[in-house]
Parts: sequence; C-alpha cells; structure tokens
Amino acid sequence: MSEIYSFEKGSGHPIILIHGFCEISEMWTDFAAHLSDKFWVICPDLPGCGKSPMTLCSNTLEEIALLLKEWMEEKAIQNPIVIGHSLGGYVTLALLQLMGSKLKAVGLFHSTAFADDIEKKEMRDRTVAFLQKHGVDTFVTSFVPPLIPEKKRDEFQAEITLAIEQAKQSTLEGLIAYTKAMRDRTDRFEILKNYPEPKLMIAGTEDGAVKIDASRAHKQAIPDYYELKGVGHLGMIEQKKACIDIIREFCLKAATH
Repeated sequence: MSEIYSFEKGSGHPIILIHGFCEISEMWTDFAAHLSDKFWVICPDLPGCGKSPMTLCSNTLEEIALLLKEWMEEKAIQNPIVIGHSLGGYVTLALLQLMGSKLKAVGLFHSTAFADDIEKKEMRDRTVAFLQKHGVDTFVTSFVPPLIPEKKRDEFQAEITLAIEQAKQSTLEGLIAYTKAMRDRTDRFEILKNYPEPKLMIAGTEDGAVKIDASRAHKQAIPDYYELKGVGHLGMIEQKKACIDIIREFCLKAATH
C-alpha cells in the first residue's frame, strides 16, 4: 500500500498537480477549487514532503515516478493530465518516460526538460552542504523569498510567509534527496518532443530558477506555451488567476483530445 498522501476534489477526468521543491500539495488548494467543477483534481505530497513519509532509497526521479505510478494504480487513476511545478515538472517528465501514452497530457509549470548544466550542478551541491549544516528551517527561510522578484516581495509578503511555513513541512532527508535527484536527472527533451499528446508550458520572464531562454527553447516541442511577463518562479502566486485560467483551458482541451 502506497504511503503517499494526497487531497482530492471534484469529479471527472483526473488531473494530477505535482508540487515543487520546498512545497507541499496544499499549494494547489485554490487551483483544485477552481478546476473541480469539471475535473477530478488529485494533489499528492511527494515522499518526504508534507504528510507523505520519506520512502526514497536511491535519490532518483525514476524511483519517485515508480512510486507515483503505484499510487495511481491503487487509486484507479487512469489517463490523467499531469502538471508539475518546478521539481514537480521533472517528476512529470520521469512519469512520461515511464508511462508514455498512459498519460493523457502533461504540463511544465516553471520547469524544464533539460538537465542541469555544470554551474547548476555545483549550486545543487552547495544546497546539500547548506542543508546538512543549517537544517530545513534556516534553508527554506532564505530559499523561498527570492523565488519572487524583489520588487514584488512586499506585495506578496503574506503569500511568501505561508509558502515558507509550508516549506518547513519538508524533511531534511527529503530536501537533500530531491536536491541530488534534480542534480543528477537526465535530459528528457526528446522524450517530451516526441510525446504526441497535448503539452503545456508556463514560464516566467523573470524566473531565476528556470531562465526564460531555456523555457523558450521548448517552444518547438510544446504547442501550448505561455510566458508570464515580469513573473518569477511562483506564477501560481504572482498571477494566480491567469495561471488557473491557462491550466483550465488546457485541461478542457486535452480531456477531449
């Protein structure tokens, strides 16, 4: 029996929303509420995050994908639309490689199909060292605010505070495991490009974690590509309504594809 916790809302074609690094399923509460009139929305906590216990062994996205596949089978989720934010997008791509046409559609939300470059890998190593030295609370307090452009942080202070509190529900083992999994992930651009079903990308022009040039390089592979001007890494906070509307429209189209 899977130990993955999830909350769900609504009925209809299933949509799985996968949270990112230093996030939990609750980040999708408003999205689930707005999508649940047409869809069965399922939002899991990845292992080691929120209410899901740490069960990873080998620190790979492939292992996470296998756990999610088993969880989906237990819950009788078939042909889901899967959309992931940041790390959740990397997990979505690992699921795509594992399950292929058994996924109805996929979406990358401030994420990328490309592997980390050398500079990014070195940054991941520094993150692991910082986590090992300082722990979860100190790390997330410094990690979360810069995900939103500096000029907007006062405007979204309440949302940033909530995001930090949610991030603190991650385990130290989980954050270290996911940092290593992101560092060591393979390039899945060709897998994404060759996937024939509907594909979505939402990118932020001011995203410091996934640079806009890298996002734009996906345009040839992703028909439904959207840029949010002036937005950083947390479009679901900075332009919540626009993001809900984009995802809703995409899912309505994909479900009848």
